[in-house]
Amino acid sequence: MLGVRKEARDLHLQGLARWDRGVPPPPPALPLQRAGWKGWGDEFPRRVAAVPGSERMTEVLDLHGQDSDGGSEEVVLTPAELIERLEQAWMNEKFAPELLESKSEIVECVMEQLEHMEENLRRAKRGDLKVSIHRMEMERIRYVLSSYLRCRLMKIEKFFPHILEKEKARPSEEPSILSPEEFVFVKEYMDHTETHLKNVALKHMPPNLQKVDLLRAVPKPDLDSYVFLRVKERQENILVEPEADEQRDYVIDLEEGSQHLIRYKTIAPLVASGAVQLI
Repeated sequence: MLGVRKEARDLHLQGLARWDRGVPPPPPALPLQRAGWKGWGDEFPRRVAAVPGSERMTEVLDLHGQDSDGGSEEVVLTPAELIERLEQAWMNEKFAPELLESKSEIVECVMEQLEHMEENLRRAKRGDLKVSIHRMEMERIRYVLSSYLRCRLMKIEKFFPHILEKEKARPSEEPSILSPEEFVFVKEYMDHTETHLKNVALKHMPPNLQKVDLLRAVPKPDLDSYVFLRVKERQENILVEPEADEQRDYVIDLEEGSQHLIRYKTIAPLVASGAVQLI
């Protein structure tokens, strides 16, 4: 059954290629240009021209802001690789105690591809078994995508003052953890929360109690919580902090393919770099 499902997904993601009834495969997704959104007044990543005749999905990202020539680094992904990246981002976001960097370029590319696939399914013959299989796979992808976005919104609502404070203190050369839409949302959420508190409670209190420090009132993400992870790339000399005062720091090596239960704060940089996968 798993083999049949994997085969169906590969057929679906790589173009619904050449059905009997002459339905054309979906056109390639538009490449995306992401120049490291800076968060404060910067432009949202824009779509650029499609690559004619391409059967691979092209995603153009600036992985480190700029390369040695000052341009963007191009990463070419197949549709299956793109979905795998979405699933990895979803799992990491779901199990990490803090808000991770937004994968907005992956989200945009997946949504674009789903639109093309939906158009082809509408032109397919009714009753074709392939249609139901591909539509079921599309619903699975939509679930992963919506769950990923819901998880990020839940964290934004839970830790909004700390996220905004971190965004203000972020160096300009570092990428923002928020997408442009999320940044607008968290700013509005902060303003509406402060307005609601003033109208409902604070204005009825003595003058010396009419201010509230949301940074102190709202709890921070618990970076000392423990997470399960799978190692994707071998890591050496990982410093583990002691759990008690009488213990000492110690160093461990993480072998590729191994699984561990460890404090999130210890491996947070490895999650951001993609060296480990939360599970």
